[in-house]
Amino acid sequence: MSGDSPMASPLRSKSENGENNEHTSPQQLVLDVAPLNCVPYVGPTNPDDKSVSPEENTDVTETIGPAMIFLPSKTTSEDLDSIVARTKHGVVLTGAAATGTMGPIIGLVDIGVLEDSYYFRVSLPGVSQDKKDFSCDIESDGKVLIKGITTTGEKVVVKNSQVFHMLTQNLCPSGHFTVSFELPGPVDPEKVTSCLANGLLEAVVKKR
Repeated sequence: MSGDSPMASPLRSKSENGENNEHTSPQQLVLDVAPLNCVPYVGPTNPDDKSVSPEENTDVTETIGPAMIFLPSKTTSEDLDSIVARTKHGVVLTGAAATGTMGPIIGLVDIGVLEDSYYFRVSLPGVSQDKKDFSCDIESDGKVLIKGITTTGEKVVVKNSQVFHMLTQNLCPSGHFTVSFELPGPVDPEKVTSCLANGLLEAVVKKR
């Protein structure tokens, strides 16, 4: 091909002394800048912020958000009831639900509010759906108590007449569990629509 071909590349040319010089295409500019310093971002001061610094008021009580509380192994039901009574929106897990630290977590709760009803859904992966193994009781004051048995965590699994010896066990261990929480207000326990499927319990209960 001739040297004056319009497809010749403009990226390389020879200087008069025969050395190769590289030129950057205008479409591919490279900026030579110093590295940026990373510092924590501090947002602008909110003029409506009413918080008081410790220097101004030493009586300010620290507010702690949602937290997980580890109870002694010999905790009585009375102690547990006392803890539950002190919180309005807390969730209490016992048994396998409390010790299953890997895999999908049993007992995660979402609560929704409508003008005349409450909606809640609870994560229950690997839970037996047999009516004799599972129960969900809703009291008129809004307390919800779920009891069941997890079916995962076994060392040997039988599927289609085949016996599998488990090499990994990341799901919640098998055993009994309870999940308890409170809805924002009183309800009518007789007006509940619920469904347990695919590891998720969903329910709508009418307000009282």
